[in-house]
Amino acid sequence: MGLLDGKTGLVCGVANKRSIAWAIAQALSAAGMRLAFTYQGERLKENVEELAGTRPGSVLYPLDVTSDDEIGALFSGVERDLGRLDALVHSIAFARPEDLKNDFVATEREGFRVAHDISAYSLVGLTRAAMPLMEKSGGGAVLALTYYGAEKVTAGYNVMGVAKASLEASVRYLAANLGPKNIRVNALSAGPVNTLAARGVRGFTGMLTHHAEKAPLRRNVEPREIGDAALFLLSPMASGITGEVLYVDCGFHIMGV
Repeated sequence: MGLLDGKTGLVCGVANKRSIAWAIAQALSAAGMRLAFTYQGERLKENVEELAGTRPGSVLYPLDVTSDDEIGALFSGVERDLGRLDALVHSIAFARPEDLKNDFVATEREGFRVAHDISAYSLVGLTRAAMPLMEKSGGGAVLALTYYGAEKVTAGYNVMGVAKASLEASVRYLAANLGPKNIRVNALSAGPVNTLAARGVRGFTGMLTHHAEKAPLRRNVEPREIGDAALFLLSPMASGITGEVLYVDCGFHIMGV
């Protein structure tokens, strides 16, 4: 018997096999959870479809988080195909390339709006839509992915750091709202990982080197370790934890100068 046998989960944000969301999906599936996946646009559909096909009983849906209609259609599909929902993984973030390249002070109004809409508000929209299905299951768990740049200034992270700060605040407010419904909401702050999204951050290679040199474990985190931590937060083992940010970064965040 697996830890999550009979449970269902929705994983949003897989782009390819290097995605943090995919590492999480593998950990959840190995523990017995049946999964639904989303993909953003036809360009990524083939990648996600191929990966999802390796997970028994998985289903796949399109999702543009800027569209309330698509969010509604997604959860109608989940209810139809899975019947319930126990876990939601939010691994979605985007900022315009110029807003990562230029100084933060140069961020235009539209760039600020886009980053916050896709990277932070989407958690609110998805959680609200997931809530009835989780209540049907007697409760559930939501997990968002964040980064240390939400707490401290990180070169090249710019408006994404500000959006991640909004995401972390949203985690706390959602946790307070949904706690009476037995729905937990947490965030996982992973160290830098060489994903498709991370390569859009200026100086990312140097960031990897710096983390490995400064972290107490003297290395960068591995995707498997992030997946295992997510499994913990989304499982009954973390039943008393909500509104928290769990750092999985080899200890980097505890270090000063």
